Amino acid sequence: MSKAEPSDAALHAHSQNELGDWHGLAEHLHKVGRLAGEFAEPFNSSLWAELAGRWHDLGKARPGFQRYVRFDANAHIEGRVAGADKTHSAAGALHARAMFIQQLGPQQGEWLARVLEYLIAGHHSGLADWNAGELGPGLAPRLNSADALAEYKEAMQVALAAMPALCAAPSAGELRSAGLNASSLRDRGQPLARSIWLRMLFSALVDADFLDTEAHFKRKAGGDRAGFPSLQQYLSLLNAKLASMAEQVVQDGRADSAVMRARAAVLAQCRAKAALPPGVFSLTVPTGGGKTLSSLAFALEHACQHGLRRVVYAIPYTSIIEQTATVFGAIFGPENLVEHHSQADADPAQESARSRLACENWDAPLVVTTNVQLLESLFADRTSRCRKLHRLAGSVIILDEAQMLPPEFLQPVLDALNVLLTHYGITLLLCTATQPALTDLAAFDPKKKLRGLPVPTPIIDDEAALFAQLQRTVVHWPANFSTQTDWPELLPQLLTHPSALVIVNTRRDAAELTRALPPGTLHLSAAMCGAHRQAAIEEIRQRLKAQRDGVETEPFYVVSTQLIEAGVDVDFPVVFRALAGLDSIAQAAGRCNREGRQTQGDVHVFVRTIPKLLSQLRSAAETTHSLHDQGLNDALAPAAFERYFKLFYPRQPSFDARDVLTELADQEGRLQFNFRSAAKKFRLIDDEDQASLLVPYHLIDAEHGQLEPLIEKLRRGETDRWLMRATQRYTVTVRKRELEKLERQGDVRPLLPGLYLLIDETIYHPLFGLLPRDSPLDAASLVQ
Repeated sequence: MSKAEPSDAALHAHSQNELGDWHGLAEHLHKVGRLAGEFAEPFNSSLWAELAGRWHDLGKARPGFQRYVRFDANAHIEGRVAGADKTHSAAGALHARAMFIQQLGPQQGEWLARVLEYLIAGHHSGLADWNAGELGPGLAPRLNSADALAEYKEAMQVALAAMPALCAAPSAGELRSAGLNASSLRDRGQPLARSIWLRMLFSALVDADFLDTEAHFKRKAGGDRAGFPSLQQYLSLLNAKLASMAEQVVQDGRADSAVMRARAAVLAQCRAKAALPPGVFSLTVPTGGGKTLSSLAFALEHACQHGLRRVVYAIPYTSIIEQTATVFGAIFGPENLVEHHSQADADPAQESARSRLACENWDAPLVVTTNVQLLESLFADRTSRCRKLHRLAGSVIILDEAQMLPPEFLQPVLDALNVLLTHYGITLLLCTATQPALTDLAAFDPKKKLRGLPVPTPIIDDEAALFAQLQRTVVHWPANFSTQTDWPELLPQLLTHPSALVIVNTRRDAAELTRALPPGTLHLSAAMCGAHRQAAIEEIRQRLKAQRDGVETEPFYVVSTQLIEAGVDVDFPVVFRALAGLDSIAQAAGRCNREGRQTQGDVHVFVRTIPKLLSQLRSAAETTHSLHDQGLNDALAPAAFERYFKLFYPRQPSFDARDVLTELADQEGRLQFNFRSAAKKFRLIDDEDQASLLVPYHLIDAEHGQLEPLIEKLRRGETDRWLMRATQRYTVTVRKRELEKLERQGDVRPLLPGLYLLIDETIYHPLFGLLPRDSPLDAASLVQ
C-alpha cells in the first residue's frame, strides 16, 4: 500500500482510505481468494471459492476503472456511475469460462464454468437469472454482450501481464482431484442441492470480499470482529446461570412445585440427549416449561460434543426477538452474541461502500435472528442477504415456535433444511409447545403432498405426561363461533378481573380496545420499537408482581397483538384471546398462570372478524372451529395439536404457492437457475417493499441517552455492522410508500439505503408507538 498518488503501472482495487493508503488489486484478489477458500472449507468446496475470490475483480485491471478509482471512493461499487468502461464483474466470469474450457474441454468446461460465472458476475448486482426475463437481461445474454467481451479483452490484456500467477488456472488433474467435475455435482440429488451450494459459495465470496474491503477502509474493524468466547465458554456461563437459578428456587421454597420439577426434568433430558449424533430433534414442551434456556443448553452441549461451530436461534417474529436476546445477553454479555432482525437491505442499484459495511455476516458463535432473516437467506439473490449464509455450515439451528413456518412456503423451506442436514452438517432442533407435522405427508392431490424432514428424535421421553404435569389452565370457548364479540360486550367481562391480558389479531383491534379500557392500560405491537416494547414488558412484570404482593390495588390490563405469544415471559391470572389457530390459543394460554401460583388459570376465547387479507389466519381460526365441533376435550394436549395440524395442512392450496421450486429446479442438469426470480417469489412477508425507521427514542425515554451519539454517527455518514447492531432495537419496520409520504411531509430523512431517521418524534406515541397523523391502522398492518 502507498500513500502517494498511484503510478500509471499500479493496479488498485479501492481508493485511498482515511490513512491515505491505496488498496492494491493483486493483494485484494489474493486475500479474498484465501479467505473465501477458508469459508468454503466446511462444505468441501475451498478451491471453487478460492478461484472465485482470485478472479472476481480481474475487471478492475481495465484502464477505464483504474482512471475512475482515483476520483471516487465508491468506484468499486459497480453501476454507481454510468459508463461501459467502468464495469468490472464480467471479466473474471469470462476468464473462468476460458480457463475451464482450456483445462477440461469445451463441453465439460463451459458447463462447470457457469458456477463461477454466477458468483463473479453477481458479486455486486447479486445472483441473476440465467436467461433474460422480467427481472433483467439474464446472465447468459449479459456475458455474451459486446460490452462484457470488451471489458474482458481490456482487463485481461493488463491482468495477464501484471498478475500472471493470480490469473492462472489449476490443472485439469487438480480440478478433478478437488471434486470439480460433472459427477460431483450430479451427486447432489435433492431438488435444491445445487442452487444452495452455489449460494453457499456466493456467500463465501461476498463475505470475504466485504471483509477485505472493510479491512482497508476501516482499519479497526478487524479487531472488532475478534475476541468471541469459545462455545465451551458459552456453555460454562450457561451452566453457571442455570445452577444459580436452581439455587434460588430452593431458597424460595419452590423446588417441589409441579412447575419447577417439570422444568428440571426438561433441562436434564436436553442435556442427556445432546450426546446423540447430529440430525433432527424435537423439543415439545408446554409454554412455561423452561424451553428457551433448556433448548440452548442442548444446542451448546451438542455443539461442543460434536465439534459444531455456532448456534443460530431463529424466532418467528421480528417484534419479540429482543426478549430472547436480552435473556441471552444477560448470561453471556450482549457483545458476545449477534441479534439480527433488521438491516439496511439496499437494492444493488443503491449500494454504496457504507451500505456494504453495514450488512450482517453472523460472525458470532451465538446468533439470535428471525425466520425471515434465516429462511429468506436460503433463497436470496442479493449480496447483503447471502453474505451470512456460509456460517450455517456446521451449526445447530433452533427453530423456536416451529409451528409458525408459513404453509404456503413449507415445501421449499423443508427442501432447503433437508439440504443443510445432508450436505452442511447441521443439527436442527424444532422447538415448540405445539409441534407441527413436518415429516412426509401423502395426499391424492400432488400439490398437497409434502416432502418432509426426517422423523425427528424427541428430546422429551413422555410428552403427554409432561403436558399433564404442567396443565395449569382451562380454555373457555365462545357459545357462538359465528357472531363477532363487540367491545361493549367484552368490556364488562374484562373489568370483573383485577388484571387481564387480551390478545387480538390486528393492530387496529389492539389500538381500539386499549383506548376503550381505563387509563393505565398498556399496549404492545410491532408499531413500537424494540426498546419501547422491552420497557413496556418490564413495566408489565413489575405491576403484576406489585399486584401479587398487595402493593398495587388498581386494576391493570394489557392489550397485545400476537407478538406476546412467543418468547415473552409474563404471568396473568386470566387471558382473553381472539379466535385464531389452536397453536396460537395454546401460546396465549402460556401467558396464563405460567408459574402455577393459582389452582387454575382461565383462557377465554372470543370472536372477532378477521380481515380477508389475512387468509392464513382466517384458515387457522376456521380449523380451530372445525376441530371444536368434532369434539375437543383437552385443547392443550399434544394429541389435540396433532389433530389440528392434520386438519390445517390439507386446507392449504399448495405448499409451494408461488412456485419457487420451479425457478431452481435445473431438471436437465444445465446449471441454469433463476435466482432472482426465486428470491422475488420467496418473501415470507408479502410486502417486500419495506424499510427500517430509526426512532430517536432517547427523546421519549431519557434512559436511552446512549442512542443520541449513535444517531449522530449515522448522520455524519459513519456506518458498519456494529453500529447497525447497536441501533436496531430502536427501529420500526414501515412500508416504503408510508415512508415516502412521511418524507414528503418532512417527518423522516434517509440515512442509508433502506434506513430512515424519524425527525418528528411527535408522531411516535408513548403508548402506541409509530402513529402517523392519519393513523393508518388498516388490515395490512396485520398481526403484529
